[in-house]
Amino acid sequence: MHEITNDASLRGLGASERKIITALAALEQPTVTVDDVLNLFDLSRQKANLILSRLSNKGWLRRLRRGVYVLVPLSSTSSQPVIENPLTVAMKLFKPCYISGWTAAEYWDLTEQIHNVVVVYSSTPQRKAMQEIGGVKYRVRRVPEETIFGTVRVWYGNVPVQMASPERMIIDILDSPEMGGGCRQTLDTVCAYWGRTSKDPDQLISYAEKLGRGSIFKRLGFTAEHFNAPDPGWIARCVNGLTKGIALLDPSGRRRGPIASRWRLQINVPLESDV
Repeated sequence: MHEITNDASLRGLGASERKIITALAALEQPTVTVDDVLNLFDLSRQKANLILSRLSNKGWLRRLRRGVYVLVPLSSTSSQPVIENPLTVAMKLFKPCYISGWTAAEYWDLTEQIHNVVVVYSSTPQRKAMQEIGGVKYRVRRVPEETIFGTVRVWYGNVPVQMASPERMIIDILDSPEMGGGCRQTLDTVCAYWGRTSKDPDQLISYAEKLGRGSIFKRLGFTAEHFNAPDPGWIARCVNGLTKGIALLDPSGRRRGPIASRWRLQINVPLESDV
């Protein structure tokens, strides 16, 4: 534990505040909380909260939400800078969680579309799906914790981020095309995936089977045949996962267009070959 003393201030900070800022910076974490202060210094929780609040008011920390802060870089000309790495911060704000949707598609170079919103899948209840925190917009989709699988750890500096694998990302956006940027962009991303030599159809369908939702198999089987023509055994596994009823290729669209009876799917958006 570090000891706190009260010496003369420097650049608007007292000696104890300088020590805390220095110690928090040395952690090299995307966010800081009162627990971080308590782990470093022998303080009461009330005193630690008061210090963090004071450092925020002085512009050395930026408050993201109650009890969660980020250090303001020394080079910043603003006391409210945009978060430098929103993915690492998301791991703290929404844990347990992972990055998916169009954000993961961008990471894996499966889309040329650029979005200014980070897609997060989290099992933690959220008041709103769209949130702006620290100058960054997050779109959070709540999922059961047991469905958080199929991720890979990617590193930003010394901070790990749980990123949906290409296969998990494809399953996620077929399950909910809006998370892929809408149906049209989702189809483009799926097409790009099937064009890759590194694709893994077996892993793709294994994730679909693990989630067990019929609409996923309908969109997966239809798009796979449309873009790739996979082998009959793989198609049979897709067919086995189908449920009764006709699903929409674009769940947010109108119920119109031809029906692909093999896949119990209504094609309610124009495909590339139709345009």
